[in-house]
This record gives sequence, C-alpha cells and structure tokens, in this order.
Amino acid sequence: MTRLPLAGIRVVEFSQMVMGPSCGMILADLGADVIKVEPPQGDRTRFFKSVASGFFNTYSRNKRSVVIDTATPEGQRTARRLIGTADVLIENFRPGLLKRFNLDHEALAPEHPRLIYCSLKGYMPGPYENRLALDEVVQMMGGLAYMTGPPGKPMRAGASVNDIMGGMFGVIAIQAALAERERTGNGAYIQSALFENNVFLMAQAMMFESVTGEASTPWSVKASPWPVYDLFETRDGQPIFVSIVGEEQWQGFCRSFGFERWLGDPRLATSQDRVDHRDWIIPAIAEAIGKHDMASLCASFERLGLPFAPVNKPGDLFHDPHLNASGGLLDLAIEDGRHVKTPALPFSISGERLQKRRDPPKIGEHTDEILAELDRVRPA
Repeated sequence: MTRLPLAGIRVVEFSQMVMGPSCGMILADLGADVIKVEPPQGDRTRFFKSVASGFFNTYSRNKRSVVIDTATPEGQRTARRLIGTADVLIENFRPGLLKRFNLDHEALAPEHPRLIYCSLKGYMPGPYENRLALDEVVQMMGGLAYMTGPPGKPMRAGASVNDIMGGMFGVIAIQAALAERERTGNGAYIQSALFENNVFLMAQAMMFESVTGEASTPWSVKASPWPVYDLFETRDGQPIFVSIVGEEQWQGFCRSFGFERWLGDPRLATSQDRVDHRDWIIPAIAEAIGKHDMASLCASFERLGLPFAPVNKPGDLFHDPHLNASGGLLDLAIEDGRHVKTPALPFSISGERLQKRRDPPKIGEHTDEILAELDRVRPA
C-alpha cells in the first residue's frame, strides 16, 4: 500500500503482557507510529521463559522503543511531553498505577483534550474494577472454562483469547474515537476489559439458556445439533474433523463413500432424522473413513465441498501451504539474530496483507530518536 490507513497517527503505549501489546501491534500494523514506553530494565515480558517466552516478540513488531523511568519526576515530565505529541495513549497496568505518576486520564485530559486514552483492564467499572485479572481468571469466572473442559473439570482455552480480543476491541473503539474526533475535535476515554470480553464470548450460550430455559452443557459432552460434526481416525492413524450439515453435502458424501442406500432410507430423510440416528450412522461413517489415508480424504472432502480439517499442532502451521502462499506468515528477526515466522493480521485491504516494517525493538532502541523529535513533532 502506498499509504497505510493509520499513517500519521501517533500512539504511546504503556503496557506489558498481551492485552495492551496486542492492541498496540494492530495499530502499528495499520500504520500508526506506536512508541512503546519501557522502564530502564526493559519490558519484563522480554525475559519470560517457558510457554510465555513468545509474548514480547509476538506483539512488538512495527513499534519503536523508548526508555523512560516514570518513577522519577524527570521521567514523568518526559512522558507528559511525549504524550503531548500523541493522538492515542494505551495502558494496561494494574488499576491506579499510572495515577501514582500523574499519567492517568483524569490528570492528562485537561491539558490534552484531543487525546484518546485507552485503558485495558481486567474489569470495567463496577464492583470488580479494582481486582487483578488474567485471561485464565476470567475464563473461569466467565463460563468459558466450564464450556471448554469435561464436566467437573473446567479447562483454560489453548490461547489467550480474552487478552487478544480485548486488545482488538480496544482497537475498534480507538478507530471509532479517531473518526469522532474528526467531527468534534474532542478526544475520548476508552475502556476495554477481559471479563466483559469473555462474557461477550458467552453470548450464544447465555442466549440458549434464555430461549430454551435449559442449562448449558460443556462442548466436550454436548449432543451434536448436526448429523455429522465429529473427529474420525484415518487409516494412517491421524485425526480428522468432518462436518456434514447440508443436504448436498449429505448426498455427495453418501454417494462417494458407499452409503447410497441411506439416500432412500426413510429413517434418514431429514437432517433432524440423521441427528436422531447418530448412534448408528456415526460408527458406520467412522469405519468408512478409517479405510482411507489423510491425503486421499482431504482431496475427497475438498472435492465434495465438505468442511474438514486435519488436527494440527501450532508448529505445523509454519509449513501450511495456504499460509505460506497467501502471505499469512511474516518474517521476523528477533534479538538473538534468528529469523522466525509469525502470523500476519488475519485480513487484507484492497487485496494486500499488512506487512512487517520493523522487527521487535531492542530495549530503548529509539530513545534518542524519539526524544529528539519532541521539539519538532506538532502536538496532537
């Protein structure tokens, strides 16, 4: 693209972990100049190990890093000068932390009325607002863990779904506030929260309970509402998920896998009839699928227009032919010099995927550059 959608927008990011950094990364990919403010020792997620070792590199591309010690009066003055050049401020620290440094919305709004201030927290204002939260906490509290695990064993989803979606909703609100500022000249105070995000994810289950009067059942044991919506094992011992929900899909599958007799069976005349007889059609389908290897099944299901999927592990995605051919993976140089692949944002604009322009920055890599700009950049 000759000009990215958010080019010319400056964002100051006070954040750590996932929710704030993911919000900043999306804005940066869209073209905003995102300046990550780090303490002298660097963002602590830089040094995480084990399953959290990817946090910093995953969400820090296309950003610049400045070191400012906001615990000192001098650092606070520098931070306020930097904020004065910004259109947007993002923060996701524990409640009250930035207030201690006079960097909260209440302190900044009178001096910077055009500033869009986005707070990303565990909870929206209310009885829980001062609680600390993590993705796993709100998954337990918000019903997602109950719906994910087997009965009696609530289970965390396998990704930081609330952190990432909470950051995404922050981006949506920021873009709306930028559009509104064009009309009014006024900034805004935005709040997005993990718990409320998780509740939004539960909307379908909550509506089910309202409409039917029945309690929700975990997905691990939920009765399928579809004739075929199941995992099967291939001849080469690999799991494959297959869905057959439409009439054309059912007819095509039956003709291709030796079940033509089912097409005239009055017990299977409608989709609901097939759901009612899953107890015997699913074992028969499993036996038929088990006679074929993964490659031939994938080819057949694609030809038939069936939704299907091999069960991949995260590492398998680096070699996915679609992701590699469609620009879905970006090359990233990390601090130790290695080049790795990371997912691009999952959309295109005018047929183009958003690219990496900067690798994750070193601690304070752009401090001198950014501080030198303070006297030159116009106030937002």
